[in-house]
Amino acid sequence: MTAAPEPHSGWTFLTNHARVLAVIADDNSARIRDIAARCRLTERAVQKIIYDLEQDGYLSHTREGRSNTYKIEPGKVLRHPSESGLTVASLLSWLVKDEADRKAPPAG
Repeated sequence: MTAAPEPHSGWTFLTNHARVLAVIADDNSARIRDIAARCRLTERAVQKIIYDLEQDGYLSHTREGRSNTYKIEPGKVLRHPSESGLTVASLLSWLVKDEADRKAPPAG
């Protein structure tokens, strides 16, 4: 069993729900263990977040053998009133790097 990630102190711009969603958008078959590591969360916290996202229709999954494949609902509108009209796809376009961007050498 791996140790829980060190807690982050201070505030951040993104919620843990947004972080988990961004990791899933980047790899729709990521294991909970890998999502937790990338988000610096516990596996239990990631399971709860995935449950929340599924309950509100932002995410669904299909079981394939021992793995899950996640499907994000890109047209779903974000929950906060100040974000009315902003879709999950819009949010993810800001958060998830395009594959080409990841492989490109840094500018400068």
